[in-house]
Amino acid sequence: MTTNGTAAGTWPTDSTQRWAQGWRRFALASGMLIYPVATAVAVPQHSQGTDAVTGLLIVVAFCACYALAALAATHLAWRRFWWLLGAMTVLFLAELPFAQTESFFLGAVVVAVATYFLGRRAVPLVVAAVLASIVVPWAVRPWHSGAGWLEAIMIMSTVLIVYAFSEMVRANNALIEARAEVARLASDAERTRIARDLHDLLGHSLTAIAVKTDVARRIAAREESGTLQEVTEIGKLSRQALADVRAAVSGYRDVTLANELARGKELLRASGITPDLPTATDVVDVAHQQLFGWVVREGITNVVRHARAGRCTVLLAADWVEVHDDGAGRAPATAGNGLSMLRERVALAGGRMEAGPASSGWRLRVSLEPATAALS
Repeated sequence: MTTNGTAAGTWPTDSTQRWAQGWRRFALASGMLIYPVATAVAVPQHSQGTDAVTGLLIVVAFCACYALAALAATHLAWRRFWWLLGAMTVLFLAELPFAQTESFFLGAVVVAVATYFLGRRAVPLVVAAVLASIVVPWAVRPWHSGAGWLEAIMIMSTVLIVYAFSEMVRANNALIEARAEVARLASDAERTRIARDLHDLLGHSLTAIAVKTDVARRIAAREESGTLQEVTEIGKLSRQALADVRAAVSGYRDVTLANELARGKELLRASGITPDLPTATDVVDVAHQQLFGWVVREGITNVVRHARAGRCTVLLAADWVEVHDDGAGRAPATAGNGLSMLRERVALAGGRMEAGPASSGWRLRVSLEPATAALS
């Protein structure tokens, strides 16, 4: 069976597919068949001849619909399931003349199944069934019976048992989902830790190697030593290794626009540049936020490295982002790996990237075409 809270005629979550799995669910579903058996036993007590045969055939048809409804729920065929449950309700009503008060055993099955799938929304149905089991046997005088208190108690107890079981299933599914979420968060935390350690252990060391190599190269140049070429090669290798480390770290860390704005603000302040960054990212479509995060990261990094700026501004809109500074510095004539990779990302997203001098300072702007934004 499935979790509670599934409205009639709607499609439940995938966890409902597990409703018929496990011996507990099978035992509960099979145990409900005791009620049609009790109804069948009562048919000969109230009907004779052809009427008795008709009453027994109705019980058989009810059991067949119940089995088909269970199969439909297993395969998530909810439209067929609700039609079959409706057929079970009609068969229950048709059985009343033949099994009389004991027909409400079939009604108990209908109400219990509906309660399992509807949860608390089935309360009006339960109340109506209980009242009917009490009033109908008393009101139909030819039955020569009083109020069906036993049937009413039976319906209530069955519904409570089924509801408690459904709540247990729902809680178990919630626990499974919570465990999966904890595992995912633990995996993300481990990826972040690896990225941080990789950056701290190798990034700083390789940076120090590159700096010291530059110093050694200048000394070697003044002394006209033959080691100049070798030292230059060491410098190139260390810088390439540093770039590889940074690329690996960027692959471990998830990029989000909000995180990059927060990170960029701290980086700008640490560099003595006044940040003018938005505090919210709601204006940007969710599908664009990762790409815009890359833009903000690369734009602010270039401002810190090259701009010699006093202020850096980031502007956001639904389908474009702009990073602008007021500095006198300029990016190198040949685009670096960062801008080249960013241009590739933008091209894959169907957007357009502009990077170059502005009226004052430098501007990096990425915009997505309206058609692209609509399809994202």
